[in-house]
Amino acid sequence: MSKVILITGGSSGIGKSIGEFLKEKGFVVYGTSRNPEKYKDSKFPILALDVANNTTIKKTVSTIVENEGRLDVLVNNAGAGITGPIEEIPEEEIKKNFETNLFGPINVIKAVLPQMRQQKDGLIINITSIAGYMGLPYRGIYSASKGALELVTEAFRMEIKDFNIKMTNVAPGDFATNIAAGRYHAPLHENSPYKKPYGATLNLMNTHVDAGSNPIMMAEAVYKIINTPNPKVHYKIGAFMQKFSVVLKRILPDIVYEKLLMNHYKL
Repeated sequence: MSKVILITGGSSGIGKSIGEFLKEKGFVVYGTSRNPEKYKDSKFPILALDVANNTTIKKTVSTIVENEGRLDVLVNNAGAGITGPIEEIPEEEIKKNFETNLFGPINVIKAVLPQMRQQKDGLIINITSIAGYMGLPYRGIYSASKGALELVTEAFRMEIKDFNIKMTNVAPGDFATNIAAGRYHAPLHENSPYKKPYGATLNLMNTHVDAGSNPIMMAEAVYKIINTPNPKVHYKIGAFMQKFSVVLKRILPDIVYEKLLMNHYKL
């Protein structure tokens, strides 16, 4: 029997690549979007879901279970970028980012757990970010929301182990997607004390995304995890130096690692 997959944020970028790859491998794939009518040409069904709206989450999960009789894998991929000096990011934008990157994924997990527990089987893959392993300048809120999801996963894994439900994190580095277009950018204020360093860092970040890896790497990684009996707690996917930066943070003194980051961002 083909496994049934739910991918939040499956209409573009990494989510779309994962969905198309898994569809080709014979899985039953459902993606989600806040505006599914825009993606009528999708290679797999796109259902209406807003991770900030619990009603839409429950409705989508119910629809899939009604259609297929089961739900085997959740790929918690929906997320949002945010950049800016923390001092200048409006409080409502900070809360909105955590709603999308942390609280939303938690609510989707809560919605699928009863069905997976009934099946006595399931897999939840949370798409986080290598940025979640370190506090990056002018990406601090994004780092914090993705890092929080990493830690939540660590705890969740132990809590659901008795139900034969597996959970893991997959942290991508920079991939060539349209994430920058949907990212919240704090405005570059002319009189801001952060204008010069923030502007330069923003240009550098966008360059990294444009030159990022092919999203198919993420699709292949997710496929391998689905076929792994006991997934690891953490996976990191991307360029070697991005993955190695996590190792360096673990072994270097804090002040040395901070200097490396500041040199990288020319701060």
